[in-house]
Amino acid sequence: MNRITLTLKRPFIWLSRFRHRCGYGVHSPFAFSLITQVIYESTPYYKYKDLAVEQKKLASQKDKNWKYESKKVKRLLFRLVNYTQPDTIVDAGRLAASSLYLKAGKEGADYTSASELSELFLEAGVPVDFLYLHDYRNPEFVEEVFRICAARTAKKSIFVVEGIRYTPQMKKLWKCMMQDEKVGITFDLYDIGILFFDKTKIKQDYIVNF
Repeated sequence: MNRITLTLKRPFIWLSRFRHRCGYGVHSPFAFSLITQVIYESTPYYKYKDLAVEQKKLASQKDKNWKYESKKVKRLLFRLVNYTQPDTIVDAGRLAASSLYLKAGKEGADYTSASELSELFLEAGVPVDFLYLHDYRNPEFVEEVFRICAARTAKKSIFVVEGIRYTPQMKKLWKCMMQDEKVGITFDLYDIGILFFDKTKIKQDYIVNF
C-alpha cells in the first residue's frame, strides 16, 4: 500500500475503529494503562525536539533505500521503549529515522540493526526484549525474523510489527503471529501491531483506533 492510498483511506479506517478509541470497553488494567498512558500519551517529551533536529541532520543520507515513517509511529516507538525499558533492541527492516527514536527511548540499550537476514547477529543466550519489524513489502523477511526472534523472547519481550493490514500477505502473517503459542496480549493499531510475550496475563487481542 502506497502513502497516497493510505492517506485516502484514513477517514474510513478511523470511522471503522471509532468505538475502539481511548480504551473504551477495555477491562484489563494492563491494557487500559498501555492504551491511555502510552499509545494515546500526548505529553510533548523534550526529546522530540532533539530527535527532530537529529533527523534533519540525516537528511543528506536519504536515498532510495531510506524508508518513510510517520511522526506518530516514530514517537510511539520512543514511548514504547521508554515504557518497557528493554535491555536489547532489534531494529529489523529498511533504514529509517525510527532508529533514532528507538535508541533514545532507552539510552545504553544493546541495539542491533538488520536490513537483511545476513545482518541479524544475535548474541547467544541473550533474549530479544524489543523488536521493531518494519519491512511489510517483504513478508518473507518479516516471517523469518519473527521466527528467529520469537525463539529468543522473555517475559518482558515486546514486538512491534509495521504494516499488519497493508497487504493480504501481512494480514495473514499478523494472524499467524497472534496465534503463536509464545504470544500473549496483542494490540492492532492498523499501521502497526504490538505483541507481548508475558503469558501470566490473560490473552486478549485488542483493536485500537490509532
